[in-house]
Amino acid sequence: MKTSPGICQRKRRYETREEADAAALSADVTLRTYKCALCHKFHLTSRTKGLRVPRPT
Repeated sequence: MKTSPGICQRKRRYETREEADAAALSADVTLRTYKCALCHKFHLTSRTKGLRVPRPT
């Protein structure tokens, strides 16, 4: 996911994926974690469009 500088500045930054995942689990809506290419920290998003779904094994 590509994040624009303006969006990155407004979003909360998490140092580790574990911190971000814990915050996502405690939210009232479905959120997922991603690593930002700009700040190299983790953000949360509710966006699922374009998300690759793993193939069933």
